[in-house]
Amino acid sequence: MILLPAIDLKDGRCVRLYQGSFSTTHQVADDPVAVAKTFAQAGAQAIHMVDLDGAKDGKRKNEALVKRVIKASGLPVELGGGMRSMEDLEAADALGVWRMVIGSAAVSHPHFVKAAVERYGGRVAIGIDAKDGLVRTGGWLENAGIFYLDFASQMEQIGVKVIVFTDIDTDGMQSGPSFERLAKLQHKVSCQIVASGGITTLEDVNRLRDMNMAGAIVGKAYYTGTLDLEAAARICRP
Repeated sequence: MILLPAIDLKDGRCVRLYQGSFSTTHQVADDPVAVAKTFAQAGAQAIHMVDLDGAKDGKRKNEALVKRVIKASGLPVELGGGMRSMEDLEAADALGVWRMVIGSAAVSHPHFVKAAVERYGGRVAIGIDAKDGLVRTGGWLENAGIFYLDFASQMEQIGVKVIVFTDIDTDGMQSGPSFERLAKLQHKVSCQIVASGGITTLEDVNRLRDMNMAGAIVGKAYYTGTLDLEAAARICRP
């Protein structure tokens, strides 16, 4: 299992949100590049980055910063937020991004997802963000009215190999991931699943690894000092 500590960017700052609410945005670090270097030193295998400006407005504002993080950390970077066209994917690819995460556009434009997967294969992941089991879009602000398992099945049918699943109910709450929903997702599709939301303890990381998750994204628990990133990285190594 790959451990992916997270860097969420808004207006060039490294921030966190509670349950996806932009009204709760607060800065957690001064320099995203320095944070990325710390991740690498701790033994993280990759970095999960989200351009919150892109997620909310569809306009990515942090490309230069993403490029600096990739260069300074030496780690593969998975990037989401504002991936709504082939041009967006091409721009991310040009930055050196390892994997591109398509979120809202997967709901509204499944043909775009199909074309993206045909071109980039496993370098494209679909971000499924759900609250009460229902998919949210537009930076988690809009209810798409689709049950997350049904949507995952639709994505698998058009060729998606990787799903980043975020349970909004647990995100930033440090209450543990939604193991039950993750298990149901694993049972529903054969895609690789990257778990996100609520991962707080080494026990959480151990349990996700034992479930054969493809990856685990760690956010708030790292920034509050709750989770020992080096110990978590050791758990994830084969």
